[in-house]
Amino acid sequence: MFSLTYSDGHLLSTDPARIDLDLVHHWLSTDAYWALGRDRETTERSFAGSLPFGIYRPEDGRQVAVARVVTDGATFAWLCDVYVDSAARGRGLGGWLAGAVRDHLDELGVRRILLCTNDAHQVYAGVGFTPLDAPQRWMQLDRRPPVTPITGKEQSSTTPLTVEA
Repeated sequence: MFSLTYSDGHLLSTDPARIDLDLVHHWLSTDAYWALGRDRETTERSFAGSLPFGIYRPEDGRQVAVARVVTDGATFAWLCDVYVDSAARGRGLGGWLAGAVRDHLDELGVRRILLCTNDAHQVYAGVGFTPLDAPQRWMQLDRRPPVTPITGKEQSSTTPLTVEA
């Protein structure tokens, strides 16, 4: 297991036993645009098959941030489900978390880390991530059903989403 202490005393750990899955599931399924509506069992399975990173408050050990990495531990990693509790934002924890993930994976020899973000480009750029320089080389197979950004529920293909003011 890997751990670090931030300058203000927050602790980062990869100990899977420390991850508060109930809290993480709540964060992701209710406030993370990429995981709205995700069920608890999916959250549990995804973390069980990944390398988890948690950040914990110095005063009481409560979890305030999370990330998980899907990796072979040798050549490739996907950084995902990065979330910092709204009450802990603005302290640099997100950038510290991303940098710690980068450094830990580097120690393992992993040289390619991918991630996807709609709104945190500056956080990741601050620790060395750059846009893909050859996106035409990358492909995907995405079988997720369309989800509304408002409710997190699957969209009906026949009923358009409407919002009343």
